[in-house]
Amino acid sequence: MFITKKHISRRTMLRGMGVTMALPIMESMLPAMSPAPENKPPTRVACMEMVHGSAGSTKFGIEKNLWAPAKEGRDFDLAPGSLLPLDPWKDYLTIVSNTDMRPAEAFELHEVGGDHFRCSAVFLTQAHPKQTEGSDVYAGTSFDQMYVKKYGQDTSLPSIQLSIESVDQAGGCDYGYSCIYTDTISWAKPDKPLPMIRDPRMVFDMLFGHGATEAERAAQRATQRSLLDFVLHETNRLKSNVGARDKSRLDDYLDNVREIERRIQTIEAHNAKGEVRQLPTAPIGVPDSWDEHVKLMLDLQVLAFMGDVTRVTSFKLSRDGTGRAFPESGVNGGFHGASHHGENEQRIMQYAQINKYHVSMIPYFVEKLKKVTESDGSSLLDNILIVYGSPMGDSNLHNHKRVPMFLVGHGGGVKGHLHVKAADGTPTANLYLTLLHKLGVDAESFGDSTGELSI
Repeated sequence: MFITKKHISRRTMLRGMGVTMALPIMESMLPAMSPAPENKPPTRVACMEMVHGSAGSTKFGIEKNLWAPAKEGRDFDLAPGSLLPLDPWKDYLTIVSNTDMRPAEAFELHEVGGDHFRCSAVFLTQAHPKQTEGSDVYAGTSFDQMYVKKYGQDTSLPSIQLSIESVDQAGGCDYGYSCIYTDTISWAKPDKPLPMIRDPRMVFDMLFGHGATEAERAAQRATQRSLLDFVLHETNRLKSNVGARDKSRLDDYLDNVREIERRIQTIEAHNAKGEVRQLPTAPIGVPDSWDEHVKLMLDLQVLAFMGDVTRVTSFKLSRDGTGRAFPESGVNGGFHGASHHGENEQRIMQYAQINKYHVSMIPYFVEKLKKVTESDGSSLLDNILIVYGSPMGDSNLHNHKRVPMFLVGHGGGVKGHLHVKAADGTPTANLYLTLLHKLGVDAESFGDSTGELSI
């Protein structure tokens, strides 16, 4: 028997009426006897922004290690800080502390006070946004889109932009800034901000091509049928041509798709009852629970990575100035109000509780990524780089010094289990420049970078 390079194409799709479903990479998609680099899983990038800085960026928070650990290097302890939920995943965790996002500061007198309406546009661009309430917005090409320019054309969707809060405000917001600066963190070009999607149903339909038009999608949903029903014949045909391990991998993938589809259907059915909602203006597919919404969007990202629909996501977890409360954190007050703690130590500790609650969503994502086995036996967590942070430092002062940042995953060769404390005054852009180089993107500089950062 001769081993040949005959295999199933990586671009194989399950197709049905109005449905085009990408598949996870399986053993039968890998050419036999091909060199290892050809079969190496791609690196994925997931960027997440949480607004309003952290309690650990205050003078008191630094002394009490409410974000960054006391020790640098590999022998660090996350207690009692807001990163404690990540303790089981320290081998994948890289904390980068003490960097500044100077481009988010006011450069001129007329920009003073506009931090909330400016800084989200800086998070991934490290560029100072043009102050305008018109359509002539201008910032910079964002980190995620720099990666997309080199590798994003290998997938059906170059990137996906997601959000939790409303991002449909038009015109000017405040202090002379267009609302678009608070609405997105991804910029394809300095003058091209990318829209973010809040509705899980829209994301699901985008991933799986469920219906050519909204009317067609609505008609399909009205039948109460799963999208998997539309590709059942194709699924059975594919299973007859692959091995046992690929069948198992395909079953796991389809089970995940169906489970997420059920959750979305349950949310829509609940919100369609006409009962009073906590978020009365939100789309019907958006749950009132922040926790449920975030986890659903994280699961959709896992599916997108598994099917290689995209390799790049950006996720805006909140909106500057939001008054939303997070009682699950143990603090009942609104988020924005809590961030203006007046440097009161007790209130800073309460704010640290909210920060910890936000960070607690990441282990959920990480665990899902760890369970996904790639074509070479590694996990999806081994091949992803998660960038989490905030463009603010001490939100009470509206400053952008000592901003909270961490990385998760081994994508780009990042080893993890490390706390790097940068020298005072180090631009956060140095971290992004370093990551671009690790990801194989040629860049002489990025934003206000002054060089690489050893991570």
